[in-house]
Amino acid sequence: MTKIIPVLITAATLAITSCGTPPAENAVAATTDSTAVGSPVETKEPNTQYKPAFVGQTRIASVKTSTAYEGKVLTSDLKKPWGITSLPDGRLLITEKEGTMRIATKEGALGAPITGIPKVNSEGQGGLLGICIDPDFASNRMVYWAFSEPSAAGNLTAAAKGKLSADETKIEGATVFYRATPAYKGTLHYGGRILFTKDGNLILSTGERSDLETRPQAQDINSGLGKVIRITKEGKPAAGNPFEGKSGARPELYSYGHRNVQSIALNPATGDLWEAEFGPRGGDELNRIEPGKNYGWPTITYGIEYSGEKVGEAIQQKEGLEQPVYYWDPVVSPSGMTFYSSDNIPEWKNNLFIACLSGMHIARIVIENNKVVGEERLLASENQRFRAVTEGTDGALYAVTEQGRLYRVAKK
Repeated sequence: MTKIIPVLITAATLAITSCGTPPAENAVAATTDSTAVGSPVETKEPNTQYKPAFVGQTRIASVKTSTAYEGKVLTSDLKKPWGITSLPDGRLLITEKEGTMRIATKEGALGAPITGIPKVNSEGQGGLLGICIDPDFASNRMVYWAFSEPSAAGNLTAAAKGKLSADETKIEGATVFYRATPAYKGTLHYGGRILFTKDGNLILSTGERSDLETRPQAQDINSGLGKVIRITKEGKPAAGNPFEGKSGARPELYSYGHRNVQSIALNPATGDLWEAEFGPRGGDELNRIEPGKNYGWPTITYGIEYSGEKVGEAIQQKEGLEQPVYYWDPVVSPSGMTFYSSDNIPEWKNNLFIACLSGMHIARIVIENNKVVGEERLLASENQRFRAVTEGTDGALYAVTEQGRLYRVAKK
């Protein structure tokens, strides 16, 4: 049954500040055309008293959408959806964690599970993960996806591709074309987002597999774990990568020092690559990715271990290691994200939208000059663990939740 959640927000400035909110100087006023600027959206007490590296790095001022919009539940019949992308005709191609793909119409009608997909290990955080289509999909019908692949040595993040059959019932000629080795006998932190860049190459994100044993590999440039990877459609290192020709380094690596990257997106205004990654307790990060840069995990972090212990030397800054543009404490668990490029809701233009799992909302992030200047929480009253969000061909946002829902978020 279709459910509509009307949302109409008027200009208002919040006046209540939580006792757990860091000093007021961190709440920088947003300089956008949004109708309200107020106290930070986060009111819970932080896990740490770590000081941000600069004003506005966390708990930025809130903004409020002035345009009337609605979130509509198109279907609740998906099974643990994980990735979502738009097809040229406006329908949506969705991955389900346990190993199936489904096509959904813009009205929410679901097609039968698509077959022909290589086996996934869906235990823990694994499964069929991120998805994208070829820029020339209309003529070649090629689909690309990330997944957790089982092997005798353990599990790993892999990328595969195949052709969607004319009758849309199966993937033809599925081929695994890249594996982020080494494999590991664990079921956590696969990363798993994949997208095309404007030059026709692919970006793939990985995790460092979580355990203390594998965690140091995020800093190892001869490992595929805890990385942002740039490859061709054949799985070869893309030309011009920062470690090309460097001894002891993998030429497919684009950046390193990451924990678990489930969010990647290209800013349509600048072409820059952005990513968000999970911290432990606190320290979820939003980063603008530059080639060859080290983003610090586990050497620096704004979080602590799940046990409450400090991570490593408990430092947040170190020369040569990149600072996050923004971080969250407590965590919101940022999963799939997208920049909004439509003119349908002008105040959202070029804003970043992040599906948040533990945060149970879609985060709207306003960015100016590569700084976060405003934050808003959408659909927080739905009590859903949002897994991924994409912009449709109609200028609406489409989001999936771990509980099986597909939402359309658009102007009323």
